[in-house]
Amino acid sequence: MKSPRILLFIPAYNCEKQIVRVLGSIDSTIMDYISEIIVVNNRSTDGTEEAVKEFMKSHTYMPIRLFRNKDNYGLGGSHKVAFNYALKEGFDYVIVLHGDDQGNIKDFLPVLKKEIYKGYDCVLGARFMLQSRLQGYSLFRTAGNIVYNFLYALGMKTRVFDLGSGLNMYDVKMLKDKFYMKFPDNLMFNCTMLLATSYYNMTMRFYPVSWKETDQVSNVKMASQSVKTLKLLFDYMDMPTSIRGEYRDVPRTKYEYEEVG
Repeated sequence: MKSPRILLFIPAYNCEKQIVRVLGSIDSTIMDYISEIIVVNNRSTDGTEEAVKEFMKSHTYMPIRLFRNKDNYGLGGSHKVAFNYALKEGFDYVIVLHGDDQGNIKDFLPVLKKEIYKGYDCVLGARFMLQSRLQGYSLFRTAGNIVYNFLYALGMKTRVFDLGSGLNMYDVKMLKDKFYMKFPDNLMFNCTMLLATSYYNMTMRFYPVSWKETDQVSNVKMASQSVKTLKLLFDYMDMPTSIRGEYRDVPRTKYEYEEVG
């Protein structure tokens, strides 16, 4: 049986110290399942791009491509670049691994080995399951996330263990209609994708992952993000068809990039 073509997508923004650790964690046990790696640099202002290029020079055996967004599209916009690329290039699955070294790609090794992903439209990394492992995450933030997971579970009428970690896997077939194109270009993209799985009756499975906070610089403004997260849910509960509407502050017809490595 032909092996599925799996794309590993790494969004990167101002993470020059962490991105090399992330790339270095992708060893042969992972590469046995990965067809190609793309790093999507969202106009970083530090040395992220140079760090990736240096890694590529010393690891020429790894099928890595480095893309630079033509504008700052945000995390959601980088997802759209990768999803569109996966569709265009005929990949079967796409794994999302954030470039800030909070998640660990090896947590998904059982998902790949046992082909757990084949039974679902998406497998979502969960930081708040019993088997999950958190390092450097405060009890306050953990409790807050659990409360929000419960509220989203009520709204979606299914169990929810994470609103959006940095390690997820999607069947490219679920992306073919490009329903995600009007979703937020910012950090709210994952929450909207989660609601979309409910609205479009897609199948999902949460899978426990490890998560650490060490030298990462957070781009999350907790108070405003919390309000936006609740508003997104309440709007959806009030009118589920709102998921088909425009969520972007700056609507775009294209999410363009250039290959720089």
